[in-house]
Amino acid sequence: MTIIARISVAAAFALAVAAALPAQAQTANTSFFVTSNGIGNGGNLGGLAGADNHCQELAQAAGFGAPKTWHAYLSTQAADGKPAINARDRIGKGPWQNVKGVVIAKDVADLHSGANNLTKQTALSEKGEVINGRGDTPNRHDVLTGSQGDGTAFAATEDRTCKNWTSSTQGSAMLGHSDRIGLRDDDASKSWNASHPSRGPDGGCSQADLKSTGGDGLLYCFAAN
Repeated sequence: MTIIARISVAAAFALAVAAALPAQAQTANTSFFVTSNGIGNGGNLGGLAGADNHCQELAQAAGFGAPKTWHAYLSTQAADGKPAINARDRIGKGPWQNVKGVVIAKDVADLHSGANNLTKQTALSEKGEVINGRGDTPNRHDVLTGSQGDGTAFAATEDRTCKNWTSSTQGSAMLGHSDRIGLRDDDASKSWNASHPSRGPDGGCSQADLKSTGGDGLLYCFAAN
């Protein structure tokens, strides 16, 4: 190999390394994603612990798990003598950014305001993929949250968490639209975290029910530390 050829090869290698560095840095700083897949058992996630573990495992597989602690954006309702848990209180203080390095919200207040940067193009999976939304086949924009628009839990009077994420046969779950597109032109229909409850032939919490309205049991995952 000539000296010129060696220099060309070395230069090409250096450029390739330089091009990869920003992507690696962005991935390392990832603190938010939508799960590329659900657990697969409808609203039975194994409780909050099972949902958090799903987030942690996907983050780990994508290369940005530890030392971060990943939590699913889910609320639970008061039951069996235990108080409700608000999703907004489980996700840390922010800011949060996706795998491409785009900030989706600077803090909890920003996340729950109309000014957040959650869109179909920014609510990416841990693999950096866009989640199918309304108009795509299949539509997968329904994301489990069990939360009201401000990120707080619902009262215990009506199940909106599939028995606090332990049931695939009873109850229903509040869902958000990851693409922020709804059937109606109003804020509720387009909400990222409180668009509509699940429903279907089995009641709302089976895997088939979640798929029937445009979902797949997906979760929002946030780095809580």
